[in-house]
Amino acid sequence: MLIVSLAAALGAVAGAGAADARSALAAPKERVVLTISGKIGTTNRGANAVFDMAMLEALPQHTFTTQTPWEDKPLQFRGPRLRDVLAAVQARGTQIKATALNDYRIVIPVEDAQRFDVIVATRKNGEPMPVRDKGPLFIVYPFDSDPVLKDKRYYERSIWQLKALEIE
Repeated sequence: MLIVSLAAALGAVAGAGAADARSALAAPKERVVLTISGKIGTTNRGANAVFDMAMLEALPQHTFTTQTPWEDKPLQFRGPRLRDVLAAVQARGTQIKATALNDYRIVIPVEDAQRFDVIVATRKNGEPMPVRDKGPLFIVYPFDSDPVLKDKRYYERSIWQLKALEIE
């Protein structure tokens, strides 16, 4: 079931050759919530890969509960791992320039996505996140899983109201 969902999300086509790889990502059917550009091998809108919420939710989902510096109690977050989102677009860079709806920008090393189970949260405490509550997308580190993550640099990389990733 999970493999079928991932294949559907990526719009996999049996027998697609290397020439077709850049167009192997399905087109969004709803409002685009995430645009990925830069050093990527799979696209679906010009040189970019764009995702609607359904496409992100079709990727393998992961859930964790963690305390954040912005709330007074632990929260549960759910969404695809950042490494899975990067794999879906065949990202080939070493850093990610993440941009929020208000144009706040932060650089995240790709290594973070491999080293930690960072997610692109689509839900908080089981509910979709509205823009006024850090949504609709929020890059969240599992702060309680490793003492090294309880550091300003990782808090700064946890960008909410995420709208774009540029792979460099």
